[in-house]
Amino acid sequence: MSGAFHAQMLLHGLAGLRLGHPVHLYLQIGSTNDEAKYLADAGAREGLLVVAEEQTAGRGRAGRGWITLPGMALAFSLVLRPNLAAQQAPHLTMLAGVAACEAIEQCCGLRAALKWPNDVLVSGKKVGGILVESAFDGDRLDYAVVGVGINVSFAPSTAEVDFPATSLQAEAQGEVDRLGLLRAILERLDAHYPRLDSAGDGTLYGDWRARLALMGEPIVAHAPDGEHRGTAETVDSDGALVLRLDSGEAMRLLAGDVRLRPTAEGSVRSTPT
Repeated sequence: MSGAFHAQMLLHGLAGLRLGHPVHLYLQIGSTNDEAKYLADAGAREGLLVVAEEQTAGRGRAGRGWITLPGMALAFSLVLRPNLAAQQAPHLTMLAGVAACEAIEQCCGLRAALKWPNDVLVSGKKVGGILVESAFDGDRLDYAVVGVGINVSFAPSTAEVDFPATSLQAEAQGEVDRLGLLRAILERLDAHYPRLDSAGDGTLYGDWRARLALMGEPIVAHAPDGEHRGTAETVDSDGALVLRLDSGEAMRLLAGDVRLRPTAEGSVRSTPT
């Protein structure tokens, strides 16, 4: 199904889902995450969905810009209210990453992977990103806004981004049904939702870890305190990356403002391991 979204299309296309209702559709908005947070602060129930054809102030982690051109991407934010401890909030990024990968594979026949902590990759290039923003009530999660952006028919040029980008249509060499992809992501989010508080192999954490590219490869981690070189050794159940520095020391990195790049010797694997 092609063309611009309209209200009746979304209502019909998302009928029967637990997540994705009510839906707020904008032809143009600054940021779907900002709007979803505003509605969540006002008491919006779990499942509320904000969808935009165009974002003029879309962003990724650490405030970096995210380009969303009219009708060429899938950009949405979902309000969730899981019963989680504050320290389990990173599991929501795992949830969204796994769901996005599974939906892309289901709808496009493309193998999808993840680059820690929140990038979605196809053929070793960035096709999407995830931004989870949470509010807390003491040591518990009050709500979370899960923002997802997927390049469907457009990808920014190399000069516009700091990591090679692609689009689903370029990789699939055919038209991609944006509504079908949105529904599939919401379905996969709901399917994995009961596993949010799990850890270990055979769980959401295990599925997320298995999809991570760059594991075992030489990388450069750009962090607020400088550049760190080493091998991406593993990730723990809290979502932190363990980097084995060239000195032999292990360094634990939290998502924050850390960016990963393969070194000249490394490469981004295009399929999950």
